Amino acid sequence: QVQLVESGGGLVQPGGSLRLSCAASGSIRSIYAMGWYRQAPGNQRELVATITSGGRTNYADSVKGRFTISRDNAKNTVYLQMNSLKPEDTAVYYCNGEIRTARGTTGTYWGQGTQVTVSS
Repeated sequence: QVQLVESGGGLVQPGGSLRLSCAASGSIRSIYAMGWYRQAPGNQRELVATITSGGRTNYADSVKGRFTISRDNAKNTVYLQMNSLKPEDTAVYYCNGEIRTARGTTGTYWGQGTQVTVSS
């Protein structure tokens, strides 16, 4: 089975920065794309950023210019550098991957989430 594990969340003041990491492990043949989603209390889960294995990126308008997604294909890891954080960025951040397993099946996998709190 494929597993995704997030790390790097925490408490930060407005204007500060955090870097999230997500490592995929298991019987992985290839990863087509990975991304970050977030969900705040009372809100719907929303896309934050995605990146393909070739490095093509996509961002939500609300984070453009502040967040940067990157990946290390050799480590099956995706990162989210978050700068100029705002209180409205407070949410649980989830890692997502479109992954082909060693058995040849392709599916969507999710991490368990990491809490990001932006508050003074």
